[in-house]
Amino acid sequence: MTSRAWWKEAVIYQVYPRSFMDSNGDGIGDLQGIISRLDYLKYLGIDVIWLSPVYQSPNDDNGYDISDYCAIMEEFGTMEDFDALLSAAHERGIRIVMDLVVNHTSDEHRWFMESRKSKDNPYRDYYIWREGKDAQTPPNNWGSCFGGSAWQYDGETGMYYLHLFSKKQPDLNWDNKKVREEIFEMMRWWCDKGIDGFRMDVISMISKTADMPDGEVNGLYGDFGPYCVHGPNVHKYLREMNENVLSRYDIMSVGETSGVTTELAKQYAGEDAGELNMVFQFEHVESDGKYGKWTDEKIALVTLKEILSRWQTELYGKAWNSLFWDNHDQPRAVSRFGDDRPAFRAVSAKMLATCLHMMQGTPYIYQGEELGMTNYPFSSTDEFRDIESINAYREWCTEGELSHEVFWPCLTFKSRDNARTPMQWDDSENAGFTNGKPWILVNPNYKEINAKAETADPDSVFHYYKRLIALRKQNPIMVYGKYEPLLVESEELFVYTRTLGDEKLLVVCSFCDHETDFAVPDEFQGTPCLISNVDRGYDGKEIRLGAYEAFVLRKG
Repeated sequence: MTSRAWWKEAVIYQVYPRSFMDSNGDGIGDLQGIISRLDYLKYLGIDVIWLSPVYQSPNDDNGYDISDYCAIMEEFGTMEDFDALLSAAHERGIRIVMDLVVNHTSDEHRWFMESRKSKDNPYRDYYIWREGKDAQTPPNNWGSCFGGSAWQYDGETGMYYLHLFSKKQPDLNWDNKKVREEIFEMMRWWCDKGIDGFRMDVISMISKTADMPDGEVNGLYGDFGPYCVHGPNVHKYLREMNENVLSRYDIMSVGETSGVTTELAKQYAGEDAGELNMVFQFEHVESDGKYGKWTDEKIALVTLKEILSRWQTELYGKAWNSLFWDNHDQPRAVSRFGDDRPAFRAVSAKMLATCLHMMQGTPYIYQGEELGMTNYPFSSTDEFRDIESINAYREWCTEGELSHEVFWPCLTFKSRDNARTPMQWDDSENAGFTNGKPWILVNPNYKEINAKAETADPDSVFHYYKRLIALRKQNPIMVYGKYEPLLVESEELFVYTRTLGDEKLLVVCSFCDHETDFAVPDEFQGTPCLISNVDRGYDGKEIRLGAYEAFVLRKG
């Protein structure tokens, strides 16, 4: 068994503040709104809140463009409100993890406003500036993650700056030691406040190669990945961060590391790596679509199992897993991996919860996932608020060659705005999220899917999540047990075992909307059922599973 730690045994709940709870009627979620719902989260049983960015921001990318790391976005409240949230959470035994966005800042950050003034400004080297190939051509062909070129011309000094995301998100130059020192000082400031850790946004991108050649063209622009992801000094800089900040406090750290492999994960988050506690891998949610990331096709179960099983087995005893189905950047889990049709939504949401929470690693729940919230039925581009979705439609349809009819199903299936619709608290107007006009539309199914109804129903998705969380606290095998996949070629069933000492679990999850047969292994025949998403027994050798049925048997 690997060494024990509180962050390994925790269940983490991601709050997207803008969409969680509005306390003042302006249609935007805020810190006081989160405080008002802490008892709900306590009742659910979670241990940690991962708070998406609440720092001061012009809000070009929903808070991931930060203009002041030590101030709170006015829409969310004040620093006094944050202090009150931290105190109220801690009183309930809930830790707070901040979202750390340090690959880039806002172009309205003081550092960048100084940087663009002149070529010899003391802050010039805080960012990545390059001469163009000529007066009209950027330094290279890289495309940004949000569409268009990754370079923006700045007339003040006649040079281009790098922005791997929005043009209002210039990339920091981590090769400048002063930048790193400023960031570490800021992190210590938050730790001294009493926060409990950091989720680090696109942290695998902080180190770029010195030469920045054209990338391989895929679509409209060149790929910056080989030159900006898992760059030459990323591990050096993270070890430096660990030494200067992370190791000095009892906190957790998780890095968003797009494109990471199991081998790289061991470098970032190995037991003795001296960098991060764990990373987010995205293999199971980043399978290439028809048009870049855009697709309306679900991942094949055999492929999904191969990916998740590989991470389970190859990291065991060497590095720690992060477990998630969705987050603020992904569509709703039940729509993507389950079945959001009314007849199957609840049972498939419970199945997905079983499948994930029984694996080895730290589980993350995205707000509303515990209710089985679904994708939004978008009907017009006017309904989008996400810069990525808006830009994608423009590039592929308005300016590109795809018809609306072809691209629309792909866009609506994968849009980040699916995750950003308001939390559905009750069946009153605007789902109880706000008394005003919500900043983004509320999913019209809130009358049927909401926290008030589900907390009152012992058979709800909510109460199933609550049971799983409680079981995890009572059964160390769920946290530390060794994983072994079974029936790897099955296109219908996801089956695996967990083993810790003399104890063993059998986890069986059906990913199909019809009945399917399963032969219980001899060693599990007659063993008690730990949890199931349907009300039945599992005594026989041959079991006919219903649609999206899931159960766990326990031996020893």
